[in-house]
Amino acid sequence: MNPPTDPALTDPVPADPAPADLISPELLERLTAGEERAWFEFVQEYEGRMYGYLYRLEGNSEDALDLTQEVFYRAWRSIRTFRPGERVLPWLYQVARNTQIESHRRKQLQRFSLEQAREDVGFEVTSEKRSPVQAAESADAQDRVQRALQQLPPEYREAVVLRFMEDLSYDEIAQIQGVALGTAKSRVFRAKEQLADLLESVADVN
Repeated sequence: MNPPTDPALTDPVPADPAPADLISPELLERLTAGEERAWFEFVQEYEGRMYGYLYRLEGNSEDALDLTQEVFYRAWRSIRTFRPGERVLPWLYQVARNTQIESHRRKQLQRFSLEQAREDVGFEVTSEKRSPVQAAESADAQDRVQRALQQLPPEYREAVVLRFMEDLSYDEIAQIQGVALGTAKSRVFRAKEQLADLLESVADVN
C-alpha cells in the first residue's frame, strides 16, 4: 500500500488574483475602435480615481475636473499605444501626470470642450466623483490635508499621493516619475515626514 499523499504536495497552488485594472483583449479592441459604449463605461470606471489624483495635486476642484476631462481625451487619442496585458491605472496616471505638467507650462490652460468630446467620441465626464479617501475624510480633515499637500515640493506631493491615496507600488511610482526606485522611496519617506510636521500647524495656515 502506498503511503497517503500530502495534499499540500498535490493540490494546485492558487494563483495570485489578477489586478482589478486589467482590461480584456476584447475591451481593448472596442476602445481602440472608438466604440462609444466602451468609452463611456471606461470613463465611468476610472474618472473618480483621476479626479481624486488631480485634485490632490491641484488643490482646486474646478482645475482638477478640467484636467480630468483632458486626461480622457488624451487617453482616447493615445489608446493605440496601450500594451495588451498592461495595467490601466499606471498608464492613466502617466497620462494625467503629463497633462498636469503641460498645463502648468502654458500661460493659459486650453480648456477641453465637453461638446468636442461628444462630437468626437460620444462620451463625457459626467460628474465630480470623490475618491474613496475624500469620501472617508471629514470636510475639515480633508481641507487640512489638502493645504498641507500644497506646501510640499511638487515631486514629493505627487509621490505621496500616488503611494497612499492612489495605492500604487514604489516601482510604479518610479516609472511614472521617471526616477530610480530608491529615489521614489526617498520621496515618499520625506513627504511623510514633512506632512507630519505640516499637519500640526496647517490649521493656522491661510
